[in-house]
Amino acid sequence: MGNVIEFKNITKYFPGVKALDNISFTAKGGEVLALMGENGAGKSTLLKVLNGDYQQTSGEYLVNGEACRFSSPREAVAAGIGVIYQERQIMLELTVGENVFLGRLPTGFLGKIKMNEVHEKTQRIIDEFGLNMRSTDKVKDLSIAYQQMVEIMKAYGRDNLKMIAFDEPTASLSDAEIESLFRIIRKLKEEGKVVIYVSHRMAEIRQIADRAAIFKDGCYMGDFPLDEITDAQMIQKMVGRELGDVFSTLDREKEIGDVVLEVRNAQSPYLKDASFSVRAGEVVGFSGLVGAGRTETMRAITGADPMTGGEVRLEGRLLRCKTPHDAIKNGIVMVPEDRKLQGIVPRLSVGKNISVGSLDALAGFLGIIDEKRERKIAEDGKRDFNIKTPDLDKAIVELSGGNQQKAIVARWLGTKPKVLILDEPTKGIDVGAKSEFYNMICEFAKQGIAIILISSELPEVIGLSDRILVMRGRRIVGEISAEEATEGSLLAMAMMEEYGYEG
Repeated sequence: MGNVIEFKNITKYFPGVKALDNISFTAKGGEVLALMGENGAGKSTLLKVLNGDYQQTSGEYLVNGEACRFSSPREAVAAGIGVIYQERQIMLELTVGENVFLGRLPTGFLGKIKMNEVHEKTQRIIDEFGLNMRSTDKVKDLSIAYQQMVEIMKAYGRDNLKMIAFDEPTASLSDAEIESLFRIIRKLKEEGKVVIYVSHRMAEIRQIADRAAIFKDGCYMGDFPLDEITDAQMIQKMVGRELGDVFSTLDREKEIGDVVLEVRNAQSPYLKDASFSVRAGEVVGFSGLVGAGRTETMRAITGADPMTGGEVRLEGRLLRCKTPHDAIKNGIVMVPEDRKLQGIVPRLSVGKNISVGSLDALAGFLGIIDEKRERKIAEDGKRDFNIKTPDLDKAIVELSGGNQQKAIVARWLGTKPKVLILDEPTKGIDVGAKSEFYNMICEFAKQGIAIILISSELPEVIGLSDRILVMRGRRIVGEISAEEATEGSLLAMAMMEEYGYEG
């Protein structure tokens, strides 16, 4: 008999916010249940209640008929509950094996850890996943995609697993890694485990899930067999409106001016070669597969990684950025892909996260910050970017991913940049919030900002860019105008050797 998780009248209040409103539904073993809804709809909050990160205000949940109320994630793990969050929960300084067995390391005589057993068992899981890593590798040395897979293996390796929930697990994975993950999910489904899957990718949901449970504004809107509901119907239930083709409705009228940023033969320890330019008011898209070198290119020109060759010119002036702070001072800002580790400042409030990028400009005599001006910058950012928060003093980590992303963008737009680099800006963001970001990007271009857009979503990079550069093997291998680009042509450039990749 398969496992069953029952949610009964779950309600969760935060100060000024009703995050979950009387949620009731059942997730059964032997099927994959997709949770769908806009950011802030309550999906992640529900998972955190189930995982013991939050305690519900009222209501209960039952695991195989037994009422449970976990006061910590440790209690949830002991009961066979595994939640893989969008933001990773792993120890970067430990090995893969140590992470997979964290909290349950086997011990022998005098409590000595059996490290050979740890690495042997972990390597078997790695081989089952079909991944190119070793159990003894340090997690900090792995790519973001592989770090995510370590998190998944950590839950998968527990013998008592009854339910596993995935919160946007494929955002940083390649197609091959996604297929490995789906193979494991199908195996868990066959074993009668409860599988809950959160994603904003419609095609992905249809490939792996059986039913979709839809949330809107903290309320449960019902669940539907995926073979009985269309994408348009799901979107309408999630956002309460028809979205249509978001790209066709964008206001793209603008003037493209002179070259603002010019990069010539840029090289770094992680980048073979990159030459390109971006004009004022232009959106230049960067496409390519995971590991192609898109992020590494931007890290080199912003001083996050050392440049070993080539040059960067800003408005014709030679620029040498040894640190990201140098780039920011010169008007080049970057919204990074990894929102948790490189974007938000988790210990600060929403307001402080917005204003932190402008502290240099706010510092007066003896470096004293003008607090009134700082508050105004935060208030302007909240208003201009429609950041949904009860107040600016709320902790940034309590906001949805989409609102955290808006705060990061507000931070850097407050510095009046000349070049704005957006690395996967809509990763993990719902369809409704995406349309907001798309309109923002068009507005930034109208203001004359030179924009670089990195996106793994081909419709997004085609729909927003004026020109698209394709990378493979840590170098630029092709360029195509947005009018001529198709998903097929971009994939061909990214995957096929005849477009210049030499290995």
